[in-house]
Amino acid sequence: MKKNTLIAFILAVTLAAAALSGCGSSAGNGGTAQQDAVQQGTAQSGQAAATQGAEATSESVREDAGQVRDSVIVTMPSTSEPEAGFDPVYGWGAGEHVHEPLIQSTLTTTTADLKIGKDLATDYTVSEDGLTWTVMIRSDVKFTDGEPLTASDVAFTYNLCVQNSSVNDFTMLKEAVAVDDTTVEFHMNTPFSIWPYTMAIVGIVPEHAYDENYGQNPIGSGRYLMKQWDKGQQVIFEANPDYYGDEIKMEKLTVLFMDEDAALAAAMAGQADVAHTAASYADQAIDGYQLFQVASVDNRGINLPTAAPQDRDGIPIGNAVTSDAAVRRAINIGIDREEMIDNVLNGFGTPAYSVCDKMPWYNQAAQVAYEPDAARQLLEEAGWMEGSDGIREKDGVRAAFTVMYTPGDSVRQALAEDLANQLRELGIEVTTEGAGWDVAYDKAQAQPLVWGWGAHTPMELYNIYHTLPATGSAEYSPYSNKTVDSYMDEALKAGDLESTYELWQKAQWDGKTGVIQEGDIPWVWLCNVDHLYYVRDGLQVAEQKIHPHGHGWSIVNNVDQWEWK
Repeated sequence: MKKNTLIAFILAVTLAAAALSGCGSSAGNGGTAQQDAVQQGTAQSGQAAATQGAEATSESVREDAGQVRDSVIVTMPSTSEPEAGFDPVYGWGAGEHVHEPLIQSTLTTTTADLKIGKDLATDYTVSEDGLTWTVMIRSDVKFTDGEPLTASDVAFTYNLCVQNSSVNDFTMLKEAVAVDDTTVEFHMNTPFSIWPYTMAIVGIVPEHAYDENYGQNPIGSGRYLMKQWDKGQQVIFEANPDYYGDEIKMEKLTVLFMDEDAALAAAMAGQADVAHTAASYADQAIDGYQLFQVASVDNRGINLPTAAPQDRDGIPIGNAVTSDAAVRRAINIGIDREEMIDNVLNGFGTPAYSVCDKMPWYNQAAQVAYEPDAARQLLEEAGWMEGSDGIREKDGVRAAFTVMYTPGDSVRQALAEDLANQLRELGIEVTTEGAGWDVAYDKAQAQPLVWGWGAHTPMELYNIYHTLPATGSAEYSPYSNKTVDSYMDEALKAGDLESTYELWQKAQWDGKTGVIQEGDIPWVWLCNVDHLYYVRDGLQVAEQKIHPHGHGWSIVNNVDQWEWK
Protein backbone atom coordinates (compact mmCIF):
# COMPACT_ATOMS: atom_id res chain seq x y z
CA MET A 1 0.00 0.00 0.00
CA LYS A 2 1.43 3.37 -0.94
CA LYS A 3 1.67 5.94 1.82
CA ASN A 4 -0.78 8.38 0.25
CA THR A 5 -3.19 5.49 -0.35
CA LEU A 6 -3.13 4.59 3.33
CA ILE A 7 -3.59 8.20 4.44
CA ALA A 8 -6.69 8.52 2.25
CA PHE A 9 -7.97 5.26 3.65
CA ILE A 10 -7.33 6.33 7.25
CA LEU A 11 -9.24 9.56 6.65
CA ALA A 12 -12.17 7.57 5.32
CA VAL A 13 -12.12 5.16 8.23
CA THR A 14 -11.93 8.08 10.64
CA LEU A 15 -15.25 9.33 9.29
CA ALA A 16 -16.77 5.96 10.03
CA ALA A 17 -15.09 5.85 13.44
CA ALA A 18 -16.60 9.20 14.31
CA ALA A 19 -20.06 7.81 13.69
CA LEU A 20 -19.29 4.78 15.85
CA SER A 21 -17.43 6.51 18.67
CA GLY A 22 -20.51 8.42 19.74
CA CYS A 23 -21.98 5.11 20.89
CA GLY A 24 -19.55 4.72 23.79
CA SER A 25 -16.06 3.60 24.70
CA SER A 26 -14.16 1.65 22.10
CA ALA A 27 -12.99 -0.79 24.75
CA GLY A 28 -16.50 -2.13 25.10
CA ASN A 29 -18.27 -3.18 28.27
CA GLY A 30 -21.24 -5.10 26.98
CA GLY A 31 -23.62 -2.16 27.45
CA THR A 32 -26.86 -2.63 25.55
CA ALA A 33 -27.18 1.07 24.68
CA GLN A 34 -23.96 0.88 22.72
CA GLN A 35 -24.99 -2.32 20.98
CA ASP A 36 -28.43 -0.94 20.09
CA ALA A 37 -26.91 2.19 18.57
CA VAL A 38 -24.60 0.14 16.39
CA GLN A 39 -27.39 -2.26 15.44
CA GLN A 40 -29.95 0.44 14.61
CA GLY A 41 -28.07 2.22 11.88
CA THR A 42 -24.69 3.46 13.06
CA ALA A 43 -23.06 0.51 11.40
CA GLN A 44 -24.74 1.31 8.11
CA SER A 45 -23.88 5.00 8.23
CA GLY A 46 -20.33 4.19 9.25
CA GLN A 47 -20.00 1.78 6.37
CA ALA A 48 -21.35 4.37 3.95
CA ALA A 49 -18.94 7.03 5.15
CA ALA A 50 -15.99 4.71 4.92
CA THR A 51 -17.02 3.40 1.54
CA GLN A 52 -17.58 6.85 0.04
CA GLY A 53 -14.30 8.23 1.37
CA ALA A 54 -12.28 5.17 0.46
CA GLU A 55 -13.87 4.47 -2.93
CA ALA A 56 -10.93 5.83 -4.85
CA THR A 57 -8.41 3.85 -2.80
CA SER A 58 -10.29 0.59 -2.32
CA GLU A 59 -8.95 -1.12 -5.42
CA SER A 60 -5.28 -0.47 -4.64
CA VAL A 61 -5.75 -1.38 -0.99
CA ARG A 62 -7.37 -4.68 -1.91
CA GLU A 63 -4.51 -5.42 -4.28
CA ASP A 64 -2.47 -5.63 -1.09
CA ALA A 65 -4.99 -7.92 0.56
CA GLY A 66 -7.60 -10.49 -0.42
CA GLN A 67 -7.25 -10.11 -4.19
CA VAL A 68 -3.54 -10.83 -3.93
CA ARG A 69 -3.51 -14.28 -2.40
CA ASP A 70 -0.17 -14.02 -0.63
CA SER A 71 -0.88 -10.77 1.26
CA VAL A 72 -2.94 -9.84 4.30
CA ILE A 73 -4.02 -6.64 6.08
CA VAL A 74 -4.44 -6.83 9.87
CA THR A 75 -5.58 -4.13 12.28
CA MET A 76 -4.13 -3.74 15.76
CA PRO A 77 -4.78 -1.31 18.61
CA SER A 78 -2.81 1.93 18.43
CA THR A 79 -1.05 0.88 21.63
CA SER A 80 0.51 -2.07 19.75
CA GLU A 81 2.81 0.25 17.82
CA PRO A 82 6.20 -0.04 19.57
CA GLU A 83 7.25 3.36 20.89
CA ALA A 84 10.96 2.48 20.75
CA GLY A 85 10.70 0.88 17.34
CA PHE A 86 11.37 -2.72 16.40
CA ASP A 87 14.33 -3.19 18.71
CA PRO A 88 14.25 -6.23 21.03
CA VAL A 89 16.57 -4.48 23.47
CA TYR A 90 13.83 -1.95 24.20
CA GLY A 91 10.87 -4.28 24.31
CA TRP A 92 9.98 -5.38 20.77
CA GLY A 93 8.70 -8.95 21.23
CA ALA A 94 8.91 -8.71 25.01
CA GLY A 95 7.45 -6.65 27.79
CA GLU A 96 3.83 -6.84 28.86
CA HIS A 97 2.52 -7.97 25.46
CA VAL A 98 4.84 -10.89 24.69
CA HIS A 99 4.98 -12.19 21.11
CA GLU A 100 7.35 -13.51 18.47
CA PRO A 101 9.40 -10.58 17.13
CA LEU A 102 8.86 -11.64 13.43
CA ILE A 103 11.80 -9.62 12.09
CA GLN A 104 14.40 -11.25 14.31
CA SER A 105 15.12 -14.88 15.13
CA THR A 106 15.01 -16.15 18.69
CA LEU A 107 16.96 -18.97 20.28
CA THR A 108 13.86 -20.91 21.34
CA THR A 109 10.13 -20.75 20.74
CA THR A 110 7.01 -21.69 22.67
CA THR A 111 5.01 -24.52 21.14
CA ALA A 112 1.24 -24.76 20.79
CA ASP A 113 1.06 -26.45 24.20
CA LEU A 114 3.40 -23.77 25.63
CA LYS A 115 6.36 -26.07 26.01
CA ILE A 116 9.77 -25.08 24.62
CA GLY A 117 10.74 -25.57 20.97
CA LYS A 118 13.84 -24.47 19.06
CA ASP A 119 14.51 -21.71 16.53
CA LEU A 120 18.18 -20.72 16.26
CA ALA A 121 19.14 -23.16 18.99
CA THR A 122 19.95 -26.73 17.99
CA ASP A 123 20.49 -27.80 21.60
CA TYR A 124 21.04 -26.33 25.04
CA THR A 125 22.21 -27.54 28.45
CA VAL A 126 22.47 -26.10 31.93
CA SER A 127 25.18 -26.74 34.50
CA GLU A 128 24.40 -28.65 37.68
CA ASP A 129 24.53 -25.46 39.74
CA GLY A 130 22.17 -23.71 37.30
CA LEU A 131 24.63 -20.85 36.75
CA THR A 132 25.76 -21.63 33.17
CA TRP A 133 23.50 -22.20 30.19
CA THR A 134 25.25 -23.43 27.03
CA VAL A 135 23.37 -22.99 23.76
CA MET A 136 24.42 -24.40 20.39
CA ILE A 137 23.03 -22.53 17.37
CA ARG A 138 22.54 -23.12 13.66
CA SER A 139 25.39 -22.33 11.28
CA ASP A 140 23.25 -21.65 8.20
CA VAL A 141 21.55 -18.39 9.24
CA LYS A 142 22.15 -15.00 7.62
CA PHE A 143 20.87 -11.54 8.40
CA THR A 144 18.92 -9.87 5.61
CA ASP A 145 22.02 -7.82 4.67
CA GLY A 146 23.82 -11.07 3.82
CA GLU A 147 26.07 -11.26 6.86
CA PRO A 148 26.11 -14.55 8.82
CA LEU A 149 24.51 -14.75 12.26
CA THR A 150 26.95 -16.14 14.81
CA ALA A 151 27.15 -16.66 18.55
CA SER A 152 28.82 -13.25 18.82
CA ASP A 153 25.57 -11.62 17.70
CA VAL A 154 23.67 -13.62 20.31
CA ALA A 155 26.05 -12.59 23.09
CA PHE A 156 25.99 -8.97 21.90
CA THR A 157 22.18 -8.90 21.96
CA TYR A 158 21.84 -10.32 25.45
CA ASN A 159 24.58 -8.13 26.90
CA LEU A 160 22.77 -5.11 25.45
CA CYS A 161 19.60 -6.28 27.19
CA VAL A 162 21.44 -6.54 30.51
CA GLN A 163 22.75 -2.99 30.10
CA ASN A 164 19.72 -1.25 28.63
CA SER A 165 16.46 -3.15 28.93
CA SER A 166 13.81 -1.24 30.85
CA VAL A 167 11.03 -3.63 29.84
CA ASN A 168 12.16 -7.13 30.81
CA ASP A 169 14.10 -8.17 33.89
CA PHE A 170 17.62 -9.37 33.04
CA THR A 171 19.11 -9.06 36.52
CA MET A 172 19.53 -12.84 36.67
CA LEU A 173 22.05 -12.70 33.77
CA LYS A 174 25.65 -11.74 34.51
CA GLU A 175 26.93 -11.89 30.94
CA ALA A 176 26.71 -13.76 27.65
CA VAL A 177 29.92 -15.08 26.04
CA ALA A 178 30.48 -16.42 22.53
CA VAL A 179 32.62 -19.54 22.89
CA ASP A 180 32.86 -20.02 19.14
CA ASP A 181 30.72 -19.19 16.11
CA THR A 182 27.99 -21.65 17.05
CA THR A 183 28.19 -21.79 20.85
CA VAL A 184 27.13 -19.17 23.37
CA GLU A 185 27.27 -19.37 27.15
CA PHE A 186 24.99 -17.49 29.52
CA HIS A 187 26.61 -16.91 32.91
CA MET A 188 23.92 -16.28 35.49
CA ASN A 189 24.00 -14.31 38.71
CA THR A 190 21.45 -16.73 40.14
CA PRO A 191 19.88 -19.97 38.89
CA PHE A 192 16.93 -19.33 36.59
CA SER A 193 15.31 -22.54 35.34
CA ILE A 194 12.76 -20.75 33.19
CA TRP A 195 15.50 -19.12 31.08
CA PRO A 196 14.26 -20.99 27.96
CA TYR A 197 11.06 -18.89 28.12
CA THR A 198 13.19 -15.72 28.07
CA MET A 199 15.16 -17.08 25.10
CA ALA A 200 11.85 -17.42 23.23
CA ILE A 201 11.14 -13.68 23.16
CA VAL A 202 14.54 -12.01 22.71
CA GLY A 203 15.17 -11.34 19.02
CA ILE A 204 18.82 -11.45 17.92
CA VAL A 205 20.25 -8.24 16.44
CA PRO A 206 23.40 -7.92 14.28
CA GLU A 207 26.44 -6.64 16.13
CA HIS A 208 27.89 -5.19 12.92
CA ALA A 209 24.76 -3.18 12.05
CA TYR A 210 23.37 -2.10 15.41
CA ASP A 211 23.21 1.56 16.42
CA GLU A 212 20.83 4.01 18.08
CA ASN A 213 18.61 4.01 14.97
CA TYR A 214 18.23 0.25 14.77
CA GLY A 215 14.60 0.25 15.95
CA GLN A 216 13.61 2.47 13.03
CA ASN A 217 15.43 0.38 10.40
CA PRO A 218 15.82 -3.12 11.85
CA ILE A 219 17.94 -5.84 10.27
CA GLY A 220 17.16 -9.37 11.36
CA SER A 221 17.15 -12.99 10.27
CA GLY A 222 13.54 -13.85 11.02
CA ARG A 223 10.62 -14.74 8.81
CA TYR A 224 9.97 -11.16 7.70
CA LEU A 225 11.80 -7.96 6.99
CA MET A 226 10.31 -4.55 7.64
CA LYS A 227 9.66 -2.86 4.32
CA GLN A 228 7.97 0.37 5.43
CA TRP A 229 6.89 2.05 8.66
CA ASP A 230 4.62 5.08 8.61
CA LYS A 231 4.51 5.99 12.28
CA GLY A 232 1.05 6.31 13.74
CA GLN A 233 -0.46 4.58 10.72
CA GLN A 234 0.97 1.32 9.44
CA VAL A 235 3.92 -1.02 9.15
CA ILE A 236 4.53 -3.34 6.20
CA PHE A 237 6.46 -6.60 6.41
CA GLU A 238 7.63 -8.73 3.51
CA ALA A 239 8.83 -12.33 3.62
CA ASN A 240 12.55 -12.88 4.10
CA PRO A 241 13.66 -14.65 0.88
CA ASP A 242 16.63 -16.21 2.68
CA TYR A 243 14.72 -17.51 5.71
CA TYR A 244 16.17 -20.79 6.93
CA GLY A 245 12.96 -22.26 8.35
CA ASP A 246 9.69 -23.60 6.97
CA GLU A 247 8.21 -22.16 3.78
CA ILE A 248 6.57 -18.77 4.30
CA LYS A 249 3.06 -18.95 2.85
CA MET A 250 2.00 -15.33 3.46
CA GLU A 251 4.42 -13.11 1.59
CA LYS A 252 3.24 -9.73 2.85
CA LEU A 253 1.74 -8.45 6.10
CA THR A 254 0.38 -4.92 6.48
CA VAL A 255 -0.52 -3.85 10.01
CA LEU A 256 -2.84 -0.87 10.45
CA PHE A 257 -2.81 0.77 13.89
CA MET A 258 -6.29 1.90 14.93
CA ASP A 259 -8.71 1.69 17.81
CA GLU A 260 -11.62 -0.76 17.88
CA ASP A 261 -14.27 1.54 16.41
CA ALA A 262 -12.06 2.39 13.43
CA ALA A 263 -11.12 -1.29 13.02
CA LEU A 264 -14.82 -2.18 12.87
CA ALA A 265 -15.38 0.50 10.24
CA ALA A 266 -12.42 -0.82 8.25
CA ALA A 267 -13.91 -4.31 8.24
CA MET A 268 -17.35 -3.00 7.22
CA ALA A 269 -15.71 -1.11 4.37
CA GLY A 270 -13.83 -4.23 3.29
CA GLN A 271 -10.45 -2.59 3.90
CA ALA A 272 -8.97 -5.13 6.33
CA ASP A 273 -8.69 -8.90 6.28
CA VAL A 274 -8.39 -9.33 10.05
CA ALA A 275 -9.83 -6.63 12.31
CA HIS A 276 -9.55 -6.78 16.09
CA THR A 277 -12.77 -6.06 17.93
CA ALA A 278 -14.34 -5.82 21.37
CA ALA A 279 -17.04 -7.96 22.96
CA SER A 280 -19.53 -5.10 22.68
CA TYR A 281 -19.11 -5.04 18.89
CA ALA A 282 -18.89 -8.79 18.38
CA ASP A 283 -22.57 -9.32 17.61
CA GLN A 284 -22.26 -7.31 14.38
CA ALA A 285 -22.84 -9.34 11.22
CA ILE A 286 -20.41 -8.10 8.56
CA ASP A 287 -20.92 -9.38 5.06
CA GLY A 288 -17.93 -11.43 3.95
CA TYR A 289 -16.46 -11.85 7.44
CA GLN A 290 -16.66 -14.36 10.28
CA LEU A 291 -16.00 -13.73 13.96
CA PHE A 292 -12.79 -15.45 15.08
CA GLN A 293 -12.53 -16.19 18.80
CA VAL A 294 -9.19 -16.97 20.48
CA ALA A 295 -8.87 -18.31 24.02
CA SER A 296 -6.48 -16.43 26.27
CA VAL A 297 -4.84 -16.28 29.64
CA ASP A 298 -5.45 -12.53 29.44
CA ASN A 299 -7.08 -12.41 32.84
CA ARG A 300 -8.74 -9.80 35.02
CA GLY A 301 -8.61 -10.05 38.79
CA ILE A 302 -8.37 -8.02 41.98
CA ASN A 303 -5.73 -7.95 44.67
CA LEU A 304 -6.99 -8.21 48.25
CA PRO A 305 -4.43 -6.70 50.66
CA THR A 306 -3.79 -9.29 53.38
CA ALA A 307 -2.02 -6.96 55.84
CA ALA A 308 -3.71 -4.96 58.58
CA PRO A 309 -3.66 -1.17 58.07
CA GLN A 310 -0.25 0.42 58.57
CA ASP A 311 2.05 2.99 57.01
CA ARG A 312 5.23 2.42 55.00
CA ASP A 313 7.24 5.50 54.12
CA GLY A 314 4.09 7.59 53.94
CA ILE A 315 2.16 5.08 51.82
CA PRO A 316 -0.91 3.44 53.41
CA ILE A 317 -0.51 -0.35 53.52
CA GLY A 318 -3.14 -2.99 54.25
CA ASN A 319 -6.89 -3.03 54.67
CA ALA A 320 -9.01 -3.61 57.77
CA VAL A 321 -11.59 -5.68 55.85
CA THR A 322 -9.60 -7.69 53.29
CA SER A 323 -6.95 -8.56 55.88
CA ASP A 324 -9.47 -11.11 57.21
CA ALA A 325 -8.96 -14.37 55.29
CA ALA A 326 -12.64 -15.22 55.77
CA VAL A 327 -13.60 -12.13 53.77
CA ARG A 328 -11.20 -13.03 50.97
CA ARG A 329 -12.47 -16.60 50.82
CA ALA A 330 -16.09 -15.45 50.88
CA ILE A 331 -15.47 -13.11 47.96
CA ASN A 332 -13.78 -15.87 45.95
CA ILE A 333 -16.72 -18.28 46.19
CA GLY A 334 -19.42 -15.62 46.46
CA ILE A 335 -19.00 -14.12 42.98
CA ASP A 336 -20.73 -15.49 39.89
CA ARG A 337 -18.02 -15.43 37.23
CA GLU A 338 -20.32 -16.73 34.51
CA GLU A 339 -22.69 -13.82 35.15
CA MET A 340 -19.77 -11.40 34.78
CA ILE A 341 -18.75 -13.01 31.50
CA ASP A 342 -22.31 -12.85 30.15
CA ASN A 343 -23.01 -9.28 31.26
CA VAL A 344 -19.61 -7.63 30.78
CA LEU A 345 -18.00 -9.70 28.02
CA ASN A 346 -21.15 -10.72 26.11
CA GLY A 347 -20.15 -14.33 26.73
CA PHE A 348 -16.69 -14.00 25.18
CA GLY A 349 -14.52 -15.23 28.02
CA THR A 350 -13.91 -17.99 30.54
CA PRO A 351 -13.91 -17.98 34.35
CA ALA A 352 -10.50 -17.28 35.88
CA TYR A 353 -9.29 -18.93 39.07
CA SER A 354 -5.59 -18.09 38.92
CA VAL A 355 -3.12 -15.95 36.99
CA CYS A 356 -2.13 -19.00 34.94
CA ASP A 357 -5.30 -20.92 33.98
CA LYS A 358 -4.65 -23.47 31.19
CA MET A 359 -0.88 -23.14 31.50
CA PRO A 360 1.26 -26.27 32.08
CA TRP A 361 2.05 -25.03 35.61
CA TYR A 362 -1.58 -24.32 36.60
CA ASN A 363 -2.87 -26.07 39.74
CA GLN A 364 -6.45 -27.15 39.09
CA ALA A 365 -7.15 -27.08 42.83
CA ALA A 366 -7.59 -23.32 42.35
CA GLN A 367 -10.97 -23.81 40.68
CA VAL A 368 -13.96 -23.08 42.91
CA ALA A 369 -17.73 -23.28 42.53
CA TYR A 370 -20.11 -20.36 42.92
CA GLU A 371 -21.50 -20.80 46.45
CA PRO A 372 -23.08 -17.60 47.76
CA ASP A 373 -24.72 -19.31 50.75
CA ALA A 374 -21.40 -20.82 51.81
CA ALA A 375 -19.83 -17.38 51.41
CA ARG A 376 -22.38 -15.84 53.77
CA GLN A 377 -21.74 -18.63 56.25
CA LEU A 378 -18.00 -17.98 56.16
CA LEU A 379 -18.59 -14.32 56.95
CA GLU A 380 -20.96 -15.03 59.79
CA GLU A 381 -18.71 -17.65 61.36
CA ALA A 382 -15.89 -15.10 61.26
CA GLY A 383 -18.06 -12.58 63.14
CA TRP A 384 -19.14 -10.37 60.23
CA MET A 385 -22.81 -9.75 61.03
CA GLU A 386 -25.33 -7.78 59.00
CA GLY A 387 -26.25 -4.29 60.20
CA SER A 388 -29.58 -2.56 59.80
CA ASP A 389 -28.68 -1.49 56.24
CA GLY A 390 -27.61 -5.01 55.24
CA ILE A 391 -23.88 -4.24 55.35
CA ARG A 392 -21.86 -6.44 57.67
CA GLU A 393 -19.74 -5.25 60.58
CA LYS A 394 -17.21 -6.82 62.91
CA ASP A 395 -15.71 -5.20 66.02
CA GLY A 396 -16.87 -1.80 64.82
CA VAL A 397 -15.35 -2.25 61.35
CA ARG A 398 -17.79 -1.92 58.46
CA ALA A 399 -17.39 -4.46 55.61
CA ALA A 400 -16.70 -1.74 53.07
CA PHE A 401 -13.81 -0.95 50.77
CA THR A 402 -13.02 0.64 47.40
CA VAL A 403 -12.24 -1.24 44.19
CA MET A 404 -10.23 0.79 41.68
CA TYR A 405 -10.10 0.52 37.89
CA THR A 406 -8.06 2.34 35.27
CA PRO A 407 -10.02 5.19 33.64
CA GLY A 408 -10.74 4.63 29.97
CA ASP A 409 -10.86 0.85 30.34
CA SER A 410 -14.59 0.19 30.17
CA VAL A 411 -14.21 -3.56 30.69
CA ARG A 412 -12.36 -3.12 33.97
CA GLN A 413 -14.82 -0.47 35.06
CA ALA A 414 -17.78 -2.72 34.23
CA LEU A 415 -16.18 -5.62 36.10
CA ALA A 416 -15.68 -3.39 39.14
CA GLU A 417 -19.32 -2.30 39.02
CA ASP A 418 -20.56 -5.86 38.54
CA LEU A 419 -18.39 -7.01 41.45
CA ALA A 420 -19.80 -4.25 43.65
CA ASN A 421 -23.37 -5.35 42.82
CA GLN A 422 -22.63 -8.97 43.57
CA LEU A 423 -20.80 -8.32 46.84
CA ARG A 424 -23.67 -6.12 48.02
CA GLU A 425 -25.73 -9.31 48.05
CA LEU A 426 -23.21 -10.80 50.49
CA GLY A 427 -23.39 -7.77 52.76
CA ILE A 428 -20.12 -6.20 51.56
CA GLU A 429 -20.20 -2.58 50.40
CA VAL A 430 -17.92 -1.77 47.49
CA THR A 431 -17.29 1.71 46.11
CA THR A 432 -15.71 1.91 42.66
CA GLU A 433 -13.12 4.53 41.75
CA GLY A 434 -11.06 5.37 38.67
CA ALA A 435 -7.32 5.56 39.37
CA GLY A 436 -4.61 6.21 36.79
CA TRP A 437 -1.42 4.17 36.84
CA ASP A 438 0.47 7.15 38.24
CA VAL A 439 -1.27 6.54 41.58
CA ALA A 440 -2.81 3.06 41.26
CA TYR A 441 0.32 1.07 42.15
CA ASP A 442 0.71 2.84 45.49
CA LYS A 443 -3.00 2.90 46.27
CA ALA A 444 -3.29 -0.84 45.55
CA GLN A 445 -1.16 -1.47 48.64
CA ALA A 446 -4.27 -0.58 50.69
CA GLN A 447 -7.26 -1.22 48.44
CA PRO A 448 -8.16 -3.61 45.63
CA LEU A 449 -7.55 -2.77 41.97
CA VAL A 450 -8.80 -4.51 38.83
CA TRP A 451 -5.64 -5.79 37.13
CA GLY A 452 -4.86 -7.49 33.84
CA TRP A 453 -2.19 -10.22 33.75
CA GLY A 454 -1.36 -13.37 31.82
CA ALA A 455 1.91 -14.60 30.28
CA HIS A 456 3.53 -17.63 28.68
CA THR A 457 5.90 -18.04 31.64
CA PRO A 458 5.50 -19.12 35.29
CA MET A 459 7.45 -16.01 36.25
CA GLU A 460 4.06 -14.30 36.38
CA LEU A 461 3.38 -16.21 39.62
CA TYR A 462 6.70 -15.08 41.06
CA ASN A 463 6.12 -11.44 40.16
CA ILE A 464 2.72 -11.39 41.86
CA TYR A 465 3.19 -13.55 44.94
CA HIS A 466 6.89 -13.65 45.87
CA THR A 467 8.14 -11.58 48.81
CA LEU A 468 10.46 -8.67 48.05
CA PRO A 469 13.37 -8.53 50.52
CA ALA A 470 13.25 -4.73 50.62
CA THR A 471 9.65 -4.53 51.84
CA GLY A 472 8.90 -7.93 53.32
CA SER A 473 5.82 -8.31 51.09
CA ALA A 474 4.93 -8.95 47.46
CA GLU A 475 5.35 -6.16 44.93
CA TYR A 476 1.81 -5.32 43.90
CA SER A 477 -0.17 -6.05 47.07
CA PRO A 478 0.89 -6.68 50.67
CA TYR A 479 1.24 -10.44 51.02
CA SER A 480 3.96 -12.83 52.15
CA ASN A 481 4.19 -16.58 52.67
CA LYS A 482 7.61 -18.15 53.26
CA THR A 483 6.45 -21.58 52.11
CA VAL A 484 5.08 -20.19 48.86
CA ASP A 485 8.35 -18.29 48.38
CA SER A 486 10.39 -21.45 48.99
CA TYR A 487 8.58 -23.43 46.29
CA MET A 488 9.16 -20.68 43.72
CA ASP A 489 12.80 -20.26 44.77
CA GLU A 490 13.30 -24.02 44.43
CA ALA A 491 11.63 -23.96 41.02
CA LEU A 492 14.02 -21.29 39.74
CA LYS A 493 17.03 -23.26 41.00
CA ALA A 494 15.98 -26.56 39.43
CA GLY A 495 17.88 -27.83 36.42
CA ASP A 496 15.10 -29.37 34.35
CA LEU A 497 12.43 -26.91 33.23
CA GLU A 498 9.46 -29.25 33.02
CA SER A 499 10.22 -30.73 36.44
CA THR A 500 9.61 -27.26 37.89
CA TYR A 501 5.95 -27.25 36.88
CA GLU A 502 5.06 -29.29 39.96
CA LEU A 503 6.87 -26.79 42.18
CA TRP A 504 4.96 -23.88 40.66
CA GLN A 505 1.78 -25.84 41.27
CA LYS A 506 2.76 -26.42 44.91
CA ALA A 507 3.32 -22.69 45.32
CA GLN A 508 -0.36 -22.34 44.46
CA TRP A 509 -1.41 -25.14 46.82
CA ASP A 510 0.53 -27.99 48.46
CA GLY A 511 -2.31 -29.43 50.47
CA LYS A 512 -1.65 -27.23 53.48
CA THR A 513 -0.88 -23.72 52.28
CA GLY A 514 -0.78 -21.63 49.14
CA VAL A 515 -2.55 -18.83 47.33
CA ILE A 516 -5.88 -20.50 46.49
CA GLN A 517 -9.22 -20.74 48.35
CA GLU A 518 -8.10 -23.05 51.16
CA GLY A 519 -4.94 -21.00 51.58
CA ASP A 520 -4.23 -17.28 51.76
CA ILE A 521 -6.24 -16.18 48.65
CA PRO A 522 -4.49 -12.77 48.36
CA TRP A 523 -5.93 -12.30 44.85
CA VAL A 524 -9.35 -13.17 43.42
CA TRP A 525 -9.44 -13.87 39.69
CA LEU A 526 -12.56 -13.05 37.69
CA CYS A 527 -12.30 -13.92 33.99
CA ASN A 528 -10.06 -14.60 31.04
CA VAL A 529 -10.93 -12.30 28.14
CA ASP A 530 -11.30 -13.94 24.73
CA HIS A 531 -9.51 -12.11 21.93
CA LEU A 532 -11.90 -11.39 19.07
CA TYR A 533 -11.33 -10.65 15.39
CA TYR A 534 -13.37 -10.23 12.25
CA VAL A 535 -11.70 -12.44 9.61
CA ARG A 536 -12.45 -12.17 5.89
CA ASP A 537 -14.05 -15.22 4.29
CA GLY A 538 -11.46 -17.34 2.51
CA LEU A 539 -8.60 -16.48 4.86
CA GLN A 540 -7.35 -19.47 6.82
CA VAL A 541 -5.77 -18.20 10.03
CA ALA A 542 -3.40 -20.83 11.41
CA GLU A 543 -4.19 -22.41 14.78
CA GLN A 544 -3.46 -19.98 17.58
CA LYS A 545 -1.68 -20.58 20.84
CA ILE A 546 -3.51 -19.39 23.93
CA HIS A 547 -2.99 -15.63 23.80
CA PRO A 548 -1.25 -13.84 26.66
CA HIS A 549 -2.24 -10.44 28.06
CA GLY A 550 -2.54 -7.82 25.33
CA HIS A 551 -4.77 -7.73 22.24
CA GLY A 552 -2.06 -7.03 19.68
CA TRP A 553 0.79 -8.87 17.99
CA SER A 554 -0.10 -12.35 19.27
CA ILE A 555 -2.57 -12.85 16.41
CA VAL A 556 0.24 -12.70 13.82
CA ASN A 557 2.71 -14.92 15.66
CA ASN A 558 2.23 -17.53 12.92
CA VAL A 559 1.11 -15.29 10.05
CA ASP A 560 3.71 -16.97 7.84
CA GLN A 561 1.46 -20.07 7.86
CA TRP A 562 -1.80 -18.29 7.02
CA GLU A 563 -3.36 -19.08 3.66
CA TRP A 564 -6.08 -17.90 1.31
CA LYS A 565 -8.39 -20.75 0.36
